[in-house]
Amino acid sequence: MTTTSGHPAGTAVWVAPAPAPARLRPGDLAGLASVGLRTRKLRAGLSALGIAIGVAAIVAVLGLAASSSAALLAEIQQLGTNLLTVTNGQTLAGAIAELPVAAPGMIARLPGVTAVQDTGSVGNVNVYKSPLIPSIETSGLSVDAATLGLPAVAGTSVAQGSYLNAATAREPVAVLGAATAQLLGIDRIRPGMRIWAGGQWFYVTGILNHAVVAPEIDSAILVGFPAAEKYLHFDGHPSEIYVRTVNTQAATTRVDSLLGDQASPENPDQGTASQPSSALTAQADAKGALDTLFLGLGAIALLVGAIGVANIMVISVLERRQEIGLRRALGATRGQIRIQFLSEAILLSLAGGAAGVAIGAAATASYARGHRELLVIPAEAWAGGLAAAVVIGALAGLLPAIRAARLSPTQALWSI
Repeated sequence: MTTTSGHPAGTAVWVAPAPAPARLRPGDLAGLASVGLRTRKLRAGLSALGIAIGVAAIVAVLGLAASSSAALLAEIQQLGTNLLTVTNGQTLAGAIAELPVAAPGMIARLPGVTAVQDTGSVGNVNVYKSPLIPSIETSGLSVDAATLGLPAVAGTSVAQGSYLNAATAREPVAVLGAATAQLLGIDRIRPGMRIWAGGQWFYVTGILNHAVVAPEIDSAILVGFPAAEKYLHFDGHPSEIYVRTVNTQAATTRVDSLLGDQASPENPDQGTASQPSSALTAQADAKGALDTLFLGLGAIALLVGAIGVANIMVISVLERRQEIGLRRALGATRGQIRIQFLSEAILLSLAGGAAGVAIGAAATASYARGHRELLVIPAEAWAGGLAAAVVIGALAGLLPAIRAARLSPTQALWSI
């Protein structure tokens, strides 16, 4: 109870409390935050562009890496992880060692081994499409003697024509790897097609598909062991042995530990055993190292976008002083002004982030479709891009929002 002049002493006078400021509902806040974006569309679009480019780069890089790795791992899984290889090692003197001629047969006796095929490198033999081609233009192609069941064991197949059989393995007949056919300019098998190898003609009867787990076959010309010995003076020693095991990790590991000793009992250190699928899996994982560079470029684009958003918000506060003053005069609090401009900056960045996610996803989908790969966009790519956009918007809009909230109604309305 209070007394005032004009009233008898002791008379109670009720003083109404000051009205509480109206609370800003989410719908009202969204409308206020979008005012600047709706009225200055071109400026808002250009400001969001930097955010969109950065987020698109991040999403595309992570998506492309994940899609490529998923496709490679799926192909490896389809071809099987139970392939082992034995190749020539080195002697104590540093020269290339020779695997025994009997090595494939000895390996086939190991428990858990289901199939063994091999190739032998035929040295000092150059291959040309025609004898008229200069001898220095070898294209780096090699001639390998090959056994008859090689494609199935090495994880490839015949793309065109036919592979070697018991009859053609004894004659001057060759089958081309996928890369070899491209280098020689051969896209299809025609009757009577020949290549010049080791000073004589070899008839081409087939082209192989790309060998994912045995890429060395792609750049080879394959002839039968008997033909290589008869026409190319091959000594019969295998240089690479392909081994399929029972399709369990335990069996593959057990055979792997015995391959060196079994292939060359007298010199077990001169044979090198490996599992191609493990190397390819590590290669798929290692692709992420190069992605770091592109992620860095995306981060730089985000930084540039953040600076752009901050500049736009500062200009927006200066241009809308009258609006700020009018709202303050009508009862808006400093906190409401601050949250309005902070929300506007976040909304601007979020719009750019959403556009960037869409662009990055579209680029990944286009690449995956063109290369016939699985489309994989990790959740951390798009979720991280949107989260980064929100954080950048909040940081970029914080200082302009604080400056807007500090304006008094008198100062803000002074220029009206």
